[in-house]
Amino acid sequence: MKIIWLGHGSFRIETQGQVLLIDPWLTGNPVLGEAQHDAALESATHILLTHTHFDHVADVLSLAKHLNIPVVGQYDLMGYWSEAEGIETIGFNKGGTVNLNGIKVTMVPASHSSTFSTPDGLRTGGSEVGFMIATEGHVVYVSGDTDIMADMDWMGYYYKPDIGILSAGGHFTMDMKATAYAAERYFNFKTVIPCHYKTFPILEQSAQALIEGLPGVDVIEPQLMQPITL
Repeated sequence: MKIIWLGHGSFRIETQGQVLLIDPWLTGNPVLGEAQHDAALESATHILLTHTHFDHVADVLSLAKHLNIPVVGQYDLMGYWSEAEGIETIGFNKGGTVNLNGIKVTMVPASHSSTFSTPDGLRTGGSEVGFMIATEGHVVYVSGDTDIMADMDWMGYYYKPDIGILSAGGHFTMDMKATAYAAERYFNFKTVIPCHYKTFPILEQSAQALIEGLPGVDVIEPQLMQPITL
C-alpha cells in the first residue's frame, strides 16, 4: 500500500489494484502545483469525500465526470448528486461498509460541519464523516476534519486501526497537541500521518508537538507526492 499526500487534507491511496482519491483538492490548492495534477490523478478508481467544505469538495464533481469514476460518500449528498449531476455515486452512512473491489470502507462519525456556498448563502451538504479503510492487513483511519470526540473511544476499540491519517492543523480541527492526546488515549496506532496543516499561515506549521506526544509511534510528516509505503 502506498499513501501519497496531495497537500492539505487530500491523499491518494494505492492498494489492491485500486487508487482511492481522498478529498482531492486541486484547483486553488496552494501546495499542489498544476504540473503535478496529472500524476496525482493517474489511474484513479474512486473518490472518497468526507464533507463539502471547499478545500475538500472543490474538484470532486468535475473529476468524477472527467475521470468517469464514482464518488463514495454520505448517502444524502450522493443521492442528490446522482440525480442532479448525473455522476456515479456510492452512497452509504455512518456504521455502513462498502466493498470497493476488495477494499472495505466503513463510514464513521466526525465532529465538524459540512456546508457549501450557493448564490443564496450557505447550504448543508450531508454530514461530516471519516472512514476506516481495511486493506492489505491494515486498517487506515481517515479522520476527515474533526475535533476530539468521545466516539473515538469505541471506534479505536472496535475497528482497531493501526494507521491514522489525522487532521491536526488547529483552528478548524484538532491541533497537534490535541491530535496526540486523541491518538494516545483512544487508539493504538503504529503509524500516524498528520494532515490539514501548513497550507495556510493560520494553521500549524510543524508536527513536532504530535511527534513528542506519541513516543513509540511512527509519526510520518508527509512530503508532497512522495509515497509512504506501508
